[in-house]
Amino acid sequence: MRFLNVEQRRLVLPDGTTTDGYPTGGAAPGTAVGPWTGFSTSCVDITDLNPPPSPDEVFRYFQTLPLPTLTTRQQPPGNALVGLPVVFYADGPTSQDFVLDIRGFTVEITATADSFTWHTGDGTDLTTTDPGAPYPRHTITHDYAAGTYTASLTTTWSGTFRVDGSADVAVPGTTTTEGAPVTFAVVEARAVLTDPYD
Repeated sequence: MRFLNVEQRRLVLPDGTTTDGYPTGGAAPGTAVGPWTGFSTSCVDITDLNPPPSPDEVFRYFQTLPLPTLTTRQQPPGNALVGLPVVFYADGPTSQDFVLDIRGFTVEITATADSFTWHTGDGTDLTTTDPGAPYPRHTITHDYAAGTYTASLTTTWSGTFRVDGSADVAVPGTTTTEGAPVTFAVVEARAVLTDPYD
């Protein structure tokens, strides 16, 4: 709480005058004219003048954070084989903390990767809640026909935040990042008869 002197100035009305007839000198409507004059002296809660960031305001910042861009990895590396599933997993952190200054308030944001959409390159999208893992702990696989494919990953991030050490509040929305694509060939293995004596 602070004692503040509240002052006011006249504004030019749409018809080019002021409420008390003060000369405007031809100023445009909406322009302040004349000196500042005292209005009142009172005890004011300054948080009314600069309230803490709202969830919607934090969300606008959340959408601009430099979130990790998760790279798509596939196994086997290089060419894959028809009939042998390709293993996908993401390489990178799935959570990150940020500290921002928003209008003088310290806002701590924790971003967490909530879901992963794997664009396999053959028209199929796989959505998971985990980033997968390399063989033999793999959880995400896809079967391909012979051909060349470009796969990529869209990661969806949610978050929580606290203002000046307050309790955690959910960020009211999500944002996404796009990982760098990976291109690979899927070939068909063929049996070839050979003469063991050659």
